[in-house]
Amino acid sequence: MKLMPDEELYQLVNQLSETFFNKSFMDEVRFNPRLRTTGGRYIPSKRLIELNPKYALEFEREELYGIIKHELCHYHLHIEGKGYQHRDKDFRELLAKTGSPRHCKQLPSEQNRYRYTYECNKCKTVYKRVRKVDVSRYRCGKCRGKLNLV
Repeated sequence: MKLMPDEELYQLVNQLSETFFNKSFMDEVRFNPRLRTTGGRYIPSKRLIELNPKYALEFEREELYGIIKHELCHYHLHIEGKGYQHRDKDFRELLAKTGSPRHCKQLPSEQNRYRYTYECNKCKTVYKRVRKVDVSRYRCGKCRGKLNLV
C-alpha cells in the first residue's frame, strides 16, 4: 500500500469512525515519520491522531485499519470523558466491541534487528537483544537461571 494525502487519510479515518463507532471524526489525523516503536498515537491535548507511515507501506490495509480503530477508541472515549487509557476498563471493552487490536504487529523491517540471542539453562526461555548482555551480572527473569549466548 502507498501513502495517501492527508485529505484522503482524513476521509478514511472518518469512514472507519462512522462504520465502527457510529460517530464522525472531527479533528486532525496525519502521518508522522518520526514514530518508531508504535503504529500510532492519540494526543489528547491537541485531539490529534498520528500514524506511523511505515505500517501503511509495509503491511496490508487491514493492519493500518486496526491501528486507526485502536486510536479512534482513545479518541472517542476521551471526548466522552470516559477512561481512554490502556489500563481503563472502558477502553478495553470498546476495543473488544469494535474488534480493534490491543497492540500492533512488529514491522518486518524491525524483526531482524536483534543481534544476540540468550537462553536460560534451567527453563530454556529465549531472550533476544540488540545489545550484548553481561551474563555474569544478569540472570533469567523467570527462574533466576544462568543465561548463555546462543
